[in-house]
Amino acid sequence: MRQLIEGIHRFQSGVFGQQRDLFARLAQKQEPDALFITCSDSRVEPNLMTQTKPGDLFILRNAGNLVPAWGTYSGEAATIEYAIEALGIEDIIVCGHTHCGAMAALMHPEKVQSLPAVSRWLEHAEGTRRVIRENYGTVAAGAELLETIVEENVLAQIENLRTHPSVMSRLSKGKLTLHAWVYDIEDGNVHAFSPAEGQFKPIAEAGHGHADKSRLGGKREI
Repeated sequence: MRQLIEGIHRFQSGVFGQQRDLFARLAQKQEPDALFITCSDSRVEPNLMTQTKPGDLFILRNAGNLVPAWGTYSGEAATIEYAIEALGIEDIIVCGHTHCGAMAALMHPEKVQSLPAVSRWLEHAEGTRRVIRENYGTVAAGAELLETIVEENVLAQIENLRTHPSVMSRLSKGKLTLHAWVYDIEDGNVHAFSPAEGQFKPIAEAGHGHADKSRLGGKREI
């Protein structure tokens, strides 16, 4: 806690004063460029990763960057609806990451047997679990399998996003774009799903990573 409190003092005495005009504008309204859905993992920092400022991203975080399908009246559903209907967001990014504990637990539920809330939460990734079991039986265990799970889960959550009425409506009008990303903690790279190639590619090569044509359940070459 001492580190956090000292950080607040440094922010107030240094950073805030240098950006006072920015915060004054933000106090009047927010106009974020995108809804960024990612994991609660402390190693993932959306603003640092994208080099954006306060007010640029509307951020939704939870264990495993999961998006419950429509019908679950959750904080996730409210955040998505507000981002689209109230803030006019036109881009939604679902960003997974390497070394994700939630995705490791997805394939090894015994790891969270003593965590009933986590176990229930991971049911929102049941589609991911089934895709992996039915399509990736030859993938080696360990880091290779976990990387595949992380990627497939991002695509599965994109499909869950499509079930939300506000998302469905804006997609039908061509006023919303979905993006599937994976952040590599070790090297700082971001890979985005390329529908044309059916693969995650370095973001500079993936056409901004539009996920509008991604599909749930298709085995991809790895």
